[in-house]
Amino acid sequence: MNISDSRCASVMKSILCARCDPFSAELFTTGSTPRPVPILCNSTVSANSSQSSQAANNFCFNVWDTCQNVSFMKSPFAPSLKSQVGLPVNSNFSKLTDFWQSKTDFCNAFGGASSTASVCFDGQPVTLNNTEIPSPPLGLCLEKIGNGSYLSMAAHPDGSNRAFFASQQGKIWLATIPDQGSGGTLGLDESNPFVDLTDEVYFDTQFGMMGIAFHPNFAQNGRFFASFNCDKAKWSGCTGRCSCNSDVNCDPSKLGTDNGAQPCQYQSVVAEYTANGTSSQPSSATSAKPTEVRRIFTMGLPFTSHHGGQILFGPADGYLYFMMGDGGGTGDPYNFSQNKKSLLGKIMRLDVDNIPSAAEIAKLNLWGNYSIPKDNPYEEDTGLQPEIWAYGLRNPWRCSFDSERPSYFMCADVGQDQYEEVDIITKDGNYGWRVYEGPLPYTPPYSPGGNTTPSSISPIFPVMGYTHSDVNQKEGSASITGGYFYRSMTDPCMYGRYLYADLYATALWAGIENPVDSGNFNSSRIPFSCAADSPLQCSSLPGSSLPALSYIYSFGEDNRKDIYLLASSGVYRVVRPSRCNYTCSKENGTSLASPSPSSPKSHASQLIDPCNNVVLLFSSLLLLLLGFV
Repeated sequence: MNISDSRCASVMKSILCARCDPFSAELFTTGSTPRPVPILCNSTVSANSSQSSQAANNFCFNVWDTCQNVSFMKSPFAPSLKSQVGLPVNSNFSKLTDFWQSKTDFCNAFGGASSTASVCFDGQPVTLNNTEIPSPPLGLCLEKIGNGSYLSMAAHPDGSNRAFFASQQGKIWLATIPDQGSGGTLGLDESNPFVDLTDEVYFDTQFGMMGIAFHPNFAQNGRFFASFNCDKAKWSGCTGRCSCNSDVNCDPSKLGTDNGAQPCQYQSVVAEYTANGTSSQPSSATSAKPTEVRRIFTMGLPFTSHHGGQILFGPADGYLYFMMGDGGGTGDPYNFSQNKKSLLGKIMRLDVDNIPSAAEIAKLNLWGNYSIPKDNPYEEDTGLQPEIWAYGLRNPWRCSFDSERPSYFMCADVGQDQYEEVDIITKDGNYGWRVYEGPLPYTPPYSPGGNTTPSSISPIFPVMGYTHSDVNQKEGSASITGGYFYRSMTDPCMYGRYLYADLYATALWAGIENPVDSGNFNSSRIPFSCAADSPLQCSSLPGSSLPALSYIYSFGEDNRKDIYLLASSGVYRVVRPSRCNYTCSKENGTSLASPSPSSPKSHASQLIDPCNNVVLLFSSLLLLLLGFV
């Protein structure tokens, strides 16, 4: 839409940028008839209405008075869009006066009042019961669509209905995801992996392929990355500096063996691979070369646990985020997490698009082939190693960016023996370990690496979490598994909530922020079950109605924003709550299947933020307003 009149542009922008619950159908309907735009408040607002103060300022009349003679493209106010008889839209640009004879006619069609059946829009942000904490969903319904056990999932960057799944052993598969409600299963051929890296990956209980990440421009450049562990005793390519070194006041000769392994025998690796050359274009590639294009990062591990390993590309900045645990040992004995010269217990942020020369890498003392983003926090916090984005973590296990608000970078951090936490990760944030375990003060049993005093730091405490005894009084819990903000239309009662779980798979939580953008969360334990009509039969725990997931390793999100649980017993997808007989008042009329991502272009490339651009196609924006894209 190209609007030359600044006043009209402001009015239209207020409509396009209205913040409201996309599942509140009342904002967009009169009775049961869908509307192409929100009802615009007019003078028929009742005197006892909560919006009666706006009656004198008739917003519908204001839209007409301001915009009646302004031309814009594909008007949402055309009668033909309301399935009524009217002037057909034969030209790209039109005025309100092309369709409506008077202000009265226009507001009879698009104006309205607040009532029990509808809520009108007065040009201001819409808030409904913003002081009341919404009730938690009555339950989460799952269907089983795959039998395989996977540790990582990544939606195909081309925006299609495909995703990559990776095993801890070191294989990556390309799978086709069935439509919601189709009764289909995951289209994945275990005998034909996309790439097999098992020759390089060292696999054991605590080791293996820890993460995968596909470049945002993978469909054009074919670049993807794997994070895994290797054993230098078994593979000549497993070479890197030891994280226990003089720079961090650690002597590897004094560490001794851990589970029979020498210090830094095992390494954390991030390597780059390519799908180029295996197909006419990367987006259509069904296989990739197992040969490394570039070694991005290699670091020796002091102990045999707590080495994280997830990698993610930031949706806003395009940099690679690398989650690293404290290296292991009870209570982080060498205090690596608080040591700003150590990369253990940190979240790193690396630029893998601008690779420096070998001489520059040596000069900067980097751990591989990457450069440092200029706005990493070391510029202000000069004590930090330049790779570090955030620190003070024990073992971050599954992080995600909110697809609606990329500034919300959520990480679950595994606790020691009391508290499991979820953190909002921010630049230069210190998350307290090992001074604190979640919000609880922690005293390490021994400290060869020295201590950090509570008064010397400003820790950021978790926004959600649980104690071990919350899950099981006798056994406690194993560890937290971080998830995603739920942004699918499949379960409207779950929309906007952050979903996370315990590894033991007997508990799921959903946290909601209230008020929005406040950083204050309330989380509730959510019942869950498996749909009776699940494509693959779900078994139940003995003596319980809970599905036998065994262990929840990770969560996944596809291009439709549907959420998946990657469990040791298979792949499970969140489906409509009514399929498990859970009641959700928002489900009828709103839980229609999300648009199938069949186009090779990603959703992000198809949408334009209406708050930053005035040149817009109204037809697309109406779908956005209505929550259909």
